[in-house]
Amino acid sequence: MKAKGLLALVCAVALTAACNNNRAANREAETTGTAGAGVSNSDKNFVSDQLADGMAEVELAKVARDHAASADVKQFAQMMIDDHTKAGDQLKQIATSNSIPVDTKIDDKHQNLMDKLSKLNGGDFDKEYMSAMIDDHQDAVSDLRSRVDENRSATDRLTGKNPENPAAVKPEQSDNRVTMSINEWAANTLPTVEQHLDRAKQIKDHVDNATSTRGTTGTSDPTSATTPKGASKY
Repeated sequence: MKAKGLLALVCAVALTAACNNNRAANREAETTGTAGAGVSNSDKNFVSDQLADGMAEVELAKVARDHAASADVKQFAQMMIDDHTKAGDQLKQIATSNSIPVDTKIDDKHQNLMDKLSKLNGGDFDKEYMSAMIDDHQDAVSDLRSRVDENRSATDRLTGKNPENPAAVKPEQSDNRVTMSINEWAANTLPTVEQHLDRAKQIKDHVDNATSTRGTTGTSDPTSATTPKGASKY
């Protein structure tokens, strides 16, 4: 009887130890091998959308370098390549470290836009491209603002006016480490994207004015009939 009791006790101790080891192993697997499983869908979707949009801006800018007529448009396109590539690389680092998928592709909207722009050249391209850039960057500003706290007036936020001090834009606070890192990226990126939007509006106005001026060149001038050949009309 004593031998049977001792054997039962040994088996019970061994079974308890095995269960404890299994629970410890499960906890370790949850915290190490499956980091992406703990990331919220909203964080995953935000990262995926931002990477896809940023890649689209870069690809559209490459088209602009070949098809644009305005030097300002070409310079803007290069700024898109430089700034969106940098921001995208930073976000990819956050995604990779948290096992967030980064396999992105251009969406149908931007693919259709790229196909359309690829058929245009010169002034027609400039107008369409800059209009698209305004629309895209208005959307981007709105998306990024959902992740930040801004110490500036509601009017400035609504009009998209850049803060005089970048410190006025802070990441929205979160207890979640992954969410917080994404929010910090958004706060760092927002001022640059707002500057893109401001610049896009300026160039669009300039392009429209240039087109309007060209449209009036060569039209019939009622004073030309009375102006001697070679003489100035002014």
